Amino acid sequence: MAELAVIMEVGTDGVAVITISNPPVNAFAVSIIAWLKEKIEQAMTRADVKAIVLTGKHRKFSGGFDINVFQNVQQTGKLSLLPDLSIDLVVNKIEDAKKPIVVAIEGLALGAGLEVAMGCHARIATPNAQLGLPELSLGIIPGAGGTQRLPRLLGLPKALDMMLTSKPILSEEGHKLGLIDAIVPPQDLLKVSRQWALDIANNRKPWARSLHLVDKIGSLSEAHEIVKIARGKVKEIWPNMPQHLACLDVIMEGIVHGGYHGVLMEAKVFNKLVVSDTSKGLVHVFFSQRATSKVPNVTDIGLKPRAIKKVAIIGGGLMGSGIATALILNNIYVILKEVNSEYLLKGIKMIEANVRGLVSRKKLAQSTADKAMSMIKGVEDYSEFKDVDMVIEAVIENVELKQKIFNEIEKACPPQCILATNTSIIDLKLIGQKLTSQDRVIGAHFFSPAHMMPLLEIIRTEKTSAQVILDVMTLTKIIKKVPIVVKNRTGFAVSRVFVSYKQSAHILLLLGVDVFRIDRLISSFGLPLGPFQLDDLTGYGVAVDVRKIFSDAYPDRTIVSPVLDLLIKNGRNGKKSGKGYYIYEKGCKPKPDPMVLPIIEESRKLANLMPHGKTDFYVWQPLSMTDQEVIEMVLFPVVNEACRVLEDGIVIRPSDLDIASVLAMSFPSYRGGIIFWADVVGSMHIYTSLKKWCEKYGNFYKPSTFLEQRAMNGVPLVLSAPTNTGSRARL
Repeated sequence: MAELAVIMEVGTDGVAVITISNPPVNAFAVSIIAWLKEKIEQAMTRADVKAIVLTGKHRKFSGGFDINVFQNVQQTGKLSLLPDLSIDLVVNKIEDAKKPIVVAIEGLALGAGLEVAMGCHARIATPNAQLGLPELSLGIIPGAGGTQRLPRLLGLPKALDMMLTSKPILSEEGHKLGLIDAIVPPQDLLKVSRQWALDIANNRKPWARSLHLVDKIGSLSEAHEIVKIARGKVKEIWPNMPQHLACLDVIMEGIVHGGYHGVLMEAKVFNKLVVSDTSKGLVHVFFSQRATSKVPNVTDIGLKPRAIKKVAIIGGGLMGSGIATALILNNIYVILKEVNSEYLLKGIKMIEANVRGLVSRKKLAQSTADKAMSMIKGVEDYSEFKDVDMVIEAVIENVELKQKIFNEIEKACPPQCILATNTSIIDLKLIGQKLTSQDRVIGAHFFSPAHMMPLLEIIRTEKTSAQVILDVMTLTKIIKKVPIVVKNRTGFAVSRVFVSYKQSAHILLLLGVDVFRIDRLISSFGLPLGPFQLDDLTGYGVAVDVRKIFSDAYPDRTIVSPVLDLLIKNGRNGKKSGKGYYIYEKGCKPKPDPMVLPIIEESRKLANLMPHGKTDFYVWQPLSMTDQEVIEMVLFPVVNEACRVLEDGIVIRPSDLDIASVLAMSFPSYRGGIIFWADVVGSMHIYTSLKKWCEKYGNFYKPSTFLEQRAMNGVPLVLSAPTNTGSRARL
């Protein structure tokens, strides 16, 4: 069978088996859809065909529609590029067919794969097959009848939950709820499906058309109440996501006026959403994340990754214990080193707490947790380092201490061992400058909590070998994280950009804007926490240390705000001390603390941002700023620093910064990441705003050369969208 094909084989029993082949997940590419329609039409006209079984090769049915098509539509604006999956294929060719069609599902039926399956007259599946409609995660709604058929097969509450959250269910649950007609072993799948199709043809089993089912919908008043509750949930959880409310509207259209009317409205709404900024942003993030696995002169030169089975971690604090947790949960043996037994015990207890927390939230089985904890050993010296594949240093951000540790581990570890540091900001050349084997030095910057945050920033020096980079990228995949490979310079990519976010917020504080208003506006924009609540969460000591390093590296644009020092002086250190900008009480949401306002006023009096030392610059009444201006004054400097990162060649591609902002900074994914969002806003608007603020408030806002050139020439910051032309892109 050809790699990309739809094949039909007619057996002596009169059943035509139509098999889709488009590895790895049998995505519905445009050509696959055309061939599938052709094969169904042939089966309908052949006298020797009594019934049809639709299935997929490669131990899967289908992972859904080819997302490359969405990207092409969004880049060209041509909706005509979208094939008609809903009416032409699912309704006319499958559901209203004159001969029964049974789908045989193995592995998965997701997105359009499940929608096609629901159009068939029966669904037979193997155990543990995944069934889901994840379309809303890409800013669209199901477009091949899923909004109408899933509620009719599952019932409204469960169907809404699956669509709104984009979470799949397993075939066993689907069978219990009525989505799947039978569960059979893989070896019996085709045999049972063929017989089921013949039984329908011979009227021994019911001929069910799911679009016409109504018994699981309930009364109209019940449906209205269920959807009303769902609307409230959507407004609370997904306030900036238009596809969620649109999905509910389409579902209700079908309930009120009938399934076919719902399908017609679904198509119209789908076409509108697929070209929306939200969908463009989410599709951009989808492809950008996959592009991070491609690193020129590393992943394309034929190297094979070496296995990393045993990792030593130095430092069992918050970061070290989190990194250890991420490793042992993925079957990597860990040696945890601390300076004494007291600190070592604390580190082990933090790891146990991390694992226990996953068990209590039902994200980890107890047996898996027990196995993970058996894969860690605590030590107080280097005697166990003799056979480790990698060392990750995770101590405080102190250059001298890190240099001392690296000199020690080079002697204690085998000659092929990877020497990694978890620093978030310090130049790696400083850390490893006295080593003999500088080709083994690499940065592995995890984000806290390290066992949960999905990004790993991999920092390479000019001397880091391609083999070491590939090995760490491979480890990243094993521990289920996304890598971005960046060049070495103080702050690398993520911290450089992120510090601008914190600093721009502090400038607004010093200019008289209410801190709690800033936090509210940034949260309404889509970040989970505003900058000051985030300060509270991370603690002020780290921020003060980072400020010192950045002021040395980038003195032209580092603002020294006195507020953090004053907060510490007043016994505040954020969440860990129970009070910062907010008050923290167990079991309660953080509450703005009015007692912090005199401290902020004092910091304004001490502030000195102006180049000529003006101390009377700040007014004591809040500046008159619109909400939009506040958001822009916080986020445009972030764009500006991201442009400097691009100018310095720190990242491989602009979209790497988008993924970093989404996965590490929690920038809203539906806005496409910091660079993509900047293009939506417009580089000229950002440039002129920064220039105006620079003249008024100082050098922090000075537009970068990169931003200025692109604004003046009308060139997008995301110069070319990362693409994945393979069939892995699916929905």
